[in-house]
Amino acid sequence: MLKYLLFHFEEILGALLLAIMVTIDFLNVLTRYFFKYSMAFTEELTVYLFVWVILLGTSMAFREGTHMAVTVFYSKISKGLRKPLFLLANILSAIFFIALFYFGSIEVIEEIQMNAKTEAIELPVWLFTGAMPVVSVCILLRIFFRLKKDLRDANY
Repeated sequence: MLKYLLFHFEEILGALLLAIMVTIDFLNVLTRYFFKYSMAFTEELTVYLFVWVILLGTSMAFREGTHMAVTVFYSKISKGLRKPLFLLANILSAIFFIALFYFGSIEVIEEIQMNAKTEAIELPVWLFTGAMPVVSVCILLRIFFRLKKDLRDANY
């Protein structure tokens, strides 16, 4: 069970966040049309949760090896050159997410120190920008494990 939860962490959390987003937006539509009252905080909360969902989806794509790739040139080169290019692409992806983790962590620390709050609902901003370092770690793990599997299976 724990292995399942760890492997499908992104799907479980993403589905939960999407359910929350749909529910609050649905409630906002109902209150706006039936009671002529709009809950202003719903847009802000939906946007912040959407950031989490997008990053979790990115992690899922790295896990499954289904992220976007331009393969027009890659498929035309010899097998001998594919492996180094495959390794380079994975190294560059890892470097990007290491940088995102580093700068995202700095941002979260600064927001905690400044006690930054969201405008409408006045929740701590770091709850939402925390997606960058948290999901970056997930993506780095997914890159590593996918790379290991693809090298073992010569899937490059």
